[in-house]
Amino acid sequence: MAKTVDLNADMGESFGSWRMGNDLALLGSVTSVNIACGFHAGDPDVMARTIAAAHDRGIGIGAHPGFPDLQGFGRRKMCIPPESLGNIVRYQLGAAQAMARACGAEIRHLKLHGALANLAAEERHVALACYDAALSVAPDIIVVAMAATEQQAAARELGCKSACEIFADRAYNPDGTLVSRGEPGAVIHDAGEISQRVVRMLKAGAIIATDGTRISTCIDTICLHGDTASADVTAKRLREAFRTAGIDAAPMIGRA
Repeated sequence: MAKTVDLNADMGESFGSWRMGNDLALLGSVTSVNIACGFHAGDPDVMARTIAAAHDRGIGIGAHPGFPDLQGFGRRKMCIPPESLGNIVRYQLGAAQAMARACGAEIRHLKLHGALANLAAEERHVALACYDAALSVAPDIIVVAMAATEQQAAARELGCKSACEIFADRAYNPDGTLVSRGEPGAVIHDAGEISQRVVRMLKAGAIIATDGTRISTCIDTICLHGDTASADVTAKRLREAFRTAGIDAAPMIGRA
């Protein structure tokens, strides 16, 4: 069982006067944050405020690039050539780096968002295009890869620092993919259920699918979606469950 694990959340997803999530409340429980970079969500002011708030609390900061899809929140699949995908990632990572450095922080990790992440989990060439582009800008960045997917295989192929991620509030299919958001039970909302299943997976060293199938994997970081209702309450419950199970929470460090 993992003795130390990172708890991450997607943040900075508000846009102008439109608000998404309770970022400040979540910052009290998570150890890493993934900052939207303006393509699927977020704007320069939101990015700057959220990064500064995370930095002030000593929380690990990452870039969260997605498809150029503000209307669809980055959850609509797009067909984009690999070269353009790479430039999309470089552009967003560069924006996050600029905002971070302006307040004395650094971008430690990169995690793909939404439909782009799902596509990279299924098609290794997509993951390779995105990760190679990020590494061309930040060679020491930690690539957050969805555990037991082509993302993890791509990170291994590139030989970069990586962290294997599972999702606290998403249901898994027996093949290790996420249950589609359009299916019943795809997103789990009960804080108690979320906490129990995460601890079970950490103890098992495996993803546990809806039918009980276990997919063995390393688990370095756990994602809690910041746009779900009561995410801040769930994050607190998760930290309590970690303490009870003897698991420390700390920002991801990545593995070679």
